[in-house]
Amino acid sequence: MSEQSLLQVRDLSASVEDLPILHNINLEIKAGETHVLMGPNGAGKSTLGYTLMGNPHYNVTKGQILFDGQDLTNESADKRAKAGMFLSFQNPLEVPGISLGSFVRNALHEQTGKPVKLLQYKKQLGEAMDLLTMDSEYADRDLNVGFSGGEKKKAEILQMLMLNPKLAILDETDSGLDVDAVRTVSKGIQEYQKKKDGALLIITHSTKILESLHVDYTHVLVKGHIVTTGDGSLVEEINEHGFEKYVRCEGCDGCSPLK
Repeated sequence: MSEQSLLQVRDLSASVEDLPILHNINLEIKAGETHVLMGPNGAGKSTLGYTLMGNPHYNVTKGQILFDGQDLTNESADKRAKAGMFLSFQNPLEVPGISLGSFVRNALHEQTGKPVKLLQYKKQLGEAMDLLTMDSEYADRDLNVGFSGGEKKKAEILQMLMLNPKLAILDETDSGLDVDAVRTVSKGIQEYQKKKDGALLIITHSTKILESLHVDYTHVLVKGHIVTTGDGSLVEEINEHGFEKYVRCEGCDGCSPLK
């Protein structure tokens, strides 16, 4: 793994419509690392993902977001995407009028600024769809229109594999998926992990999607505060005992943080 930080979040606080949600978040992710952010419902996990990606509805009130040596705190979402950040949505939007295949190809063009060679693109897209057990017809269908919940999540992972970002933020990717779909999505995430220098921030309140993944660090978010950080074994502890311990200690200096 790289010794250089890819993402540095420094004392980040953020609000939505003047309502404070995140408080003094500090987070560092290096290239090749997989971080998991867990916590009870309403903890602010998705808010952190949207704030990192520059969603204009989420207002940074304090702190910095540094990515690959650049201060992106006040940059737009498209500039963050071009810099190499990617966010998969918990509830992917339907986009009538543009096919999944065209959407991904256009995103690649915007990311690189170079023409996307059609034959090579179709080959790569087909390989990624095969990995995710997606029927090739989905490439020609309007983005997410009429897709099942599972197919929408697969389409998000497909975009991640094709865009190959430096940092992929996955927001509740396993939400609403059956066991088979979770395994398929996990397979796609494992393929991304093979990149070695690609980093992941997996936001979840479940542990199913993590069972076949290597996890370097686990963070627990409660009421907008990261109350503890541990290694991959913390996932198993939470799976067994839940978040009650961390909800009780919210506002303290943390529970057995990893030094």
